[in-house]
Amino acid sequence: MEIITQKDTNIIAAPLKKSLSPWAIARKKFLKNKLAMISLIFLMFVAIISFLAPYITTADVTRINIGEMSLEPSSKHWLGTDKGGHDVFTRLLYGGRISLLVGMSCTLFVIFLGTLIGSISGYFGGTVDSLLMRFTDFILNFPFLVFVIVLNTIFFGKVSGLWVLIGTISILSWGGIARIVRSKILAEKENEYITAAISIGCSPAKIIVKHLLPNILSTIIVQATITFATMIVAETGLSFLGFGVPQEIPSWGNMLSSANEPDVLQFKLWIWVPPALIITITILSINFIGEGLKDAFNPKSRR
Repeated sequence: MEIITQKDTNIIAAPLKKSLSPWAIARKKFLKNKLAMISLIFLMFVAIISFLAPYITTADVTRINIGEMSLEPSSKHWLGTDKGGHDVFTRLLYGGRISLLVGMSCTLFVIFLGTLIGSISGYFGGTVDSLLMRFTDFILNFPFLVFVIVLNTIFFGKVSGLWVLIGTISILSWGGIARIVRSKILAEKENEYITAAISIGCSPAKIIVKHLLPNILSTIIVQATITFATMIVAETGLSFLGFGVPQEIPSWGNMLSSANEPDVLQFKLWIWVPPALIITITILSINFIGEGLKDAFNPKSRR
């Protein structure tokens, strides 16, 4: 006759611990990453004050004021004024709206196009895969700067140039995301649950949307974060060179472009240091967030 001891009773009576889902584990690890959390708070703060610029400052961001050109920081102008008499703090806020809008819009388009092309290519394979990947290679090797310059010349001085810039950057930047998504789909579709879904008659669209993409979503999120930083750098660089956001629209890149003179660079630091600092810190924050997400979704990470 088997004897049940008190120890066995305690083991039987002890409630089983509920295991955390991968998303819950990733969220817990990300919240513990202090650098990533500080970066996220900073980025949210910059985004909020930028999009609330009309309620924070009443200064005119476009009107040229000859009597207040290149003034040093004071109680009236916290960060001074630029060569056109514009308040630097005001242009910094309004410039953040444009730079973040361009970066976010381009990121959404790039992730959508890259995920769509990569998913179709990886799932169907064969001829479809070959055609889409050759098209992707063409996009990756396309002369990006030349195309932007040509379009900027055509739409020079037009407000629509901002959306042309967003469309151009997006159309020429999705190739890397498509390749990453394709490789993940190729590996994921070999699992048994995909074979089971096919055997019961699920359509390719349903399998991709409901079964494959949710399992590679962590990779897409990390790539979206990295792409966001890249798009802001692209807008800033193109605007600095004069081929980005139209000059009449304030952006961080345009602020740096207007300060590209020896006199300003040496003796009027308040004109170019604020936009340079905010761009640098914003890009670093996004990269730290991306590293935090990559760490959080990595099952081998001990954080």
